[in-house]
Amino acid sequence: MIRCETQHGWWLIPQSEQARLAAAFAREWGNQEFRSPEPRTRVLRAITNLEDGWLEHDASPTLAADGRPAAFSAADLGRPLSWDGIDLESYLNLRAHAVRIVAGEEDAYAALLIALYNEDHLTRLIRREDLTPQQLTVLDRFLREEDSFQQQLLALIEDDAFLTTREKQQVTIQENFRLLHGCEYLSLMACLAAERPSPLPYPLALRSGGSVTVHVRPLAPRQFQLAPWPFATPELRLEFPARRIIGHVFTTQESFLETFMQARTEILSVRLSA
Repeated sequence: MIRCETQHGWWLIPQSEQARLAAAFAREWGNQEFRSPEPRTRVLRAITNLEDGWLEHDASPTLAADGRPAAFSAADLGRPLSWDGIDLESYLNLRAHAVRIVAGEEDAYAALLIALYNEDHLTRLIRREDLTPQQLTVLDRFLREEDSFQQQLLALIEDDAFLTTREKQQVTIQENFRLLHGCEYLSLMACLAAERPSPLPYPLALRSGGSVTVHVRPLAPRQFQLAPWPFATPELRLEFPARRIIGHVFTTQESFLETFMQARTEILSVRLSA
């Protein structure tokens, strides 16, 4: 779950909806300067289904120890993951679940992109010194198992007659992973109504063969300016659903869930401009 604070409570956004917003950005990605995602259907599927492991969890969210909804917040953006009250093994299983869902749909390419995102997420945003020896054992075992599964996915990709030679190349797979990561991060900034400027995590592919870092500058709540501009149209407006929760802190899980279930789902908009 993603939470964005309001005057009277929170906007709560399921991570699956945040991923779908990221996919909407990816559908519009590409112009005379920036390369569009290819293979298009496979890349869009990866981004759309990136957070599907959280579907069941986000349908019945929980409270953190401080009485606030347990969710990703603006304070977490770009920072190492905090493990206060989080069971590492359960978290890893949720991250792996989306990979297995997509792989089960016989799309090894999309599954690999999600697996690469998970690997990056777990190695870049987890500070090993924050983990106990037991947690380190769990994490390292998970990473070994996922690396083995990635090799299986790569073998399936190599044998896929519907993919071009270029689409199978490691450089193209990395370009698509970076696009997935960039759209996901931009979507997080939108859902959280981020107030600080930030570059997207990795340089993104140009038609010329190079790559460039895209910088995002907030202009107003959920209005951002991007430079250089990666979309075909000079302005982009998109929408996503969120639940309006009244109350910042809850005393019991039951009272929070009751408020959550009764909360209205509303439509928020994000505007991007050059």
